[in-house]
Order: sequence, then C-alpha cells, then structure tokens
Amino acid sequence: MTSEPQSLTGTDPTPGPPPGCPAHGLGPGEAHRLHGPDAKDLGDLYEHLRERHGAVAPVLLHDDVPMWVVLGHAENLQLVRSPSQYTRDSRIWSPLLQGQVKPDHPLMPHIAWQPICSHAEGDEHQRLRAAVTGAMTPIDHRGLRRHIGRHTQDLVNDFCERGRADLVSQFAEHLPMAVMCEILGMPEEYDDRMVQAARDALKGTETAIRSHAHVMEALGRLTARRRARPEDDFASHLIGHPAGLTDDEVREHLRLVLFAAYEATVNLLANALRMVLTEPGFRARLNGGQMTVPEAIEQSLWDEPPFSTVFGYFAKQDTELGGQRIRRGDGLLFAPAPGNVDPRVRPDLSAGMRGNRSHLAFGGGPHECPGQDIGRAIADVGVDALLMRLPDVQLDCAEEELRWRSSIASRHLVSLPVRFEPKAQQDASLPPRPSVVPPQRSAGPSATPPPAEVTAAGPLPPATTTAQAPTTPQPPHRTGVWQRLLRWWRGE
Repeated sequence: MTSEPQSLTGTDPTPGPPPGCPAHGLGPGEAHRLHGPDAKDLGDLYEHLRERHGAVAPVLLHDDVPMWVVLGHAENLQLVRSPSQYTRDSRIWSPLLQGQVKPDHPLMPHIAWQPICSHAEGDEHQRLRAAVTGAMTPIDHRGLRRHIGRHTQDLVNDFCERGRADLVSQFAEHLPMAVMCEILGMPEEYDDRMVQAARDALKGTETAIRSHAHVMEALGRLTARRRARPEDDFASHLIGHPAGLTDDEVREHLRLVLFAAYEATVNLLANALRMVLTEPGFRARLNGGQMTVPEAIEQSLWDEPPFSTVFGYFAKQDTELGGQRIRRGDGLLFAPAPGNVDPRVRPDLSAGMRGNRSHLAFGGGPHECPGQDIGRAIADVGVDALLMRLPDVQLDCAEEELRWRSSIASRHLVSLPVRFEPKAQQDASLPPRPSVVPPQRSAGPSATPPPAEVTAAGPLPPATTTAQAPTTPQPPHRTGVWQRLLRWWRGE
C-alpha cells in the first residue's frame, strides 16, 4: 500500500501493457480496469486489490476513467454516512469537468446527475426524500404480502403442470414487476412487455432507449390519471404529498422506485433460490426449521448483494479514506459485494450471519434504500410460497453449468432451470397449499420405507396391512408451515 498515491484525477500518457504481459489489465498509473476481458471475475480482482492497496483501491472505468473502489466494510459505511465530505452529485467529478467522460460513456446513465432525491443534497434532498418515504408510509404491509402471495400463485400455476421451469425468466423476473405495478397503482400495465422493457433498459443494450421510453410512457399515463383522480396507491400519495412535486418530478421518482426495487429484487430472488437449490446445508436448515426464509434472505444479502457496486460518490473536499488520499472531485464506488466479505468483519465466509443485518446491500446514510422492506417481503413470501408449492424442486443442470452476466454494477444469474413432479394448479386467491411429494421407489425388501405423504392437514399415517403391528403412537407434531401460514393469512 503506497503511502502517498497520486490523485486519480491526474492523467498519465503512458500506454497500457500489451496483451500477454504479466501486467495486462492495468491502465494508466498501473490501476486495474474494472471492464474488459481481464476483469471477468471481479470478485477475484477485488481480493487482489484488497491485498495490494487495502480498504480503498484505485481502478479504471470504461475509457480508462479513474475512480476509487471502496473495499472495506467500515470504509463503505464511512463513505455513505459522511454527507459533509461526499456527495452523489457528479457535477463536481473532475474527470467529467475535464472532458474525460464523454456523453456516450457506457456508464453515463448511472453517473449523470438527475433531479431526483438520490442525487440531491441539503434541503432539496429532504424535500424529495420526504415525498418518497411519505408515499410509502401508508402501504398496508399485510395487504402487500397477500398481493405477493397471489402473484406467486399465478406464476407457479403457469408452469407447475409441466414439471420444469426456469426460475429466472418465469419467476424472479416477473414477481417483482407484478408487485411493483400493484404498489405504484398501475396493475393493468404489468405484462411481458413491461418486464422485458425494464430488464432491457437496465442492461444498456442497443434497444435500451426504446425500452426506457416504454416504461416512462406507462408512468406518464399513471401520473396523469392519479393527478386527475387520486386513489390509495404510491403514485397518488406521492402526488398529494405537501412537498408539491411537479409532474416531471413525480414521473422521475416513480421511475427511480420502480427500477431500483425491480432490479434489486430480481437479483435477490434469483440468488436466494440458487442458494436453496445448490447448497445442501442451506436447504437442510430451512427444511429442519433451523433457519426461516427471512433469515435465508438475509444470508443471501450478505453473500450475493443485488448490486455489486453503486455509482457513485464524489469527494467535496480533500480527505482521507482507508489510508488513501482522496482529492476534491475524485469519484468513489460504494461497493457492497467486496465490503460484505471484508475479512475484518467476516474472517470465516462459511460461517452463517444469522440475525446480523449489518450488510451493505441496501446502502446506508441519507441515501439508504427507503423501500428495502418491500424487497425483503417480495423475496420472503415468494420463496416461501414457491417452496411450499414445489417441495421437491431441484436444479435441472449441473451447478457448474449455471451462467452469469456480470457488470461493474451487478451480477445476474442468466437462468435457473429446475425440475419437479408436475403439480395441479391452485386457486390464486387462497394461500398456497403444500403439494404431495410422491414417495421414492423402493430399492428392495430392506429399503427404508417411503416418507409419509403430506396433506394440508399434516402427515398421513403409513398404510398398514393385517400382518403389520399397530403403529407406535407418536408425540404431537409442532405447528406446521401450512397452519402457521393459514393463521397469518387470516390475520391471527
């Protein structure tokens, strides 16, 4: 770790090393690139940077634009909790002022300043943030969980009779959009096109602008309807808040809430389901009652946060962070993924983090995600209901065949193919009922008897014949998942 590193805002005309050189992947100032073929595994790169530089490391974005990435858990919290030293307003970013960041830079949509609460400061931040949090306050969380359960039932009904599904494209990408459209006040806008447009707009593809326009047109229609006739939904409460948001401000904050909640929750759902399907101990603890689904979701937020990094924070003055000298105008990446595995807080990554919510997945400080409980609820109810409907679900490929689409900002699971015994559809207006798991085929006369069949009322006793001795009375069972869920559904 250098004692006096140069500011990242400086330029270095020295060309990068040629392909094949041991230092390949380095750019000006010997900073590592977070893009290109040499940055395919950012997790390994972050650990290399941690060993070399410590808790804060110099890196390069596309076009070799300099940046700092914050790798330490404590340093990330210091970054987001120090508004007097760091801002989300990129208009003070030195590379942008010096012309190094072109208008067509691939990351400009993430970095460019916008008149929204997540980029504002001071009184303006308070005004806009108060409107967003105020519009969330009236949300009925018990009713929200019922909406999530109903949409989960609908989605599982679409594929339960086939015995196979892709839990990314057929479940994780759809459930958050269906629920968010309900919350915002536009359930009629939820369809395959809206799901595809949201995913496409966030991927930065050639059609991203058109997809973004599709989403904004829907939000524009919603704003006009609710301005004329308010109802009990997020959009109406946002419009009616005393902050007095304009139609443009309403649309922009509807977009912010929709995209942030959607992207984060899609990744959270996919990651949690992957952990359940690929880590035997994880699923065993769930099935054995040693871990609840909410606890499993929190573990997923530690191990695979929905956003790897967040663009960006900018130094308002010369300062120091993690032993590095940060100059005014330098940019920094808030980085939950490497921060969550900081050896100082997690010396043993195999140890569970049960009951510990100090992960960085939802940020912190003035810009902490205000809708994190909605994302948690979607994941909690969605995963729980799906596992109840498909208790025998298992991965339909080798774990090594799973593919990821990685970027600086996040790591997406491309697909999650699964198989299960075909199941009958269920009434989506009712809570999910446990499905019967067919008994395993006997391997011979001495084979272990098949497990008892499960029904909504509990386990059925094994079938007996006249030659069999009476079954030994069993102690009463603990209240099952179905009974607990039914009590919750009734509001008991």
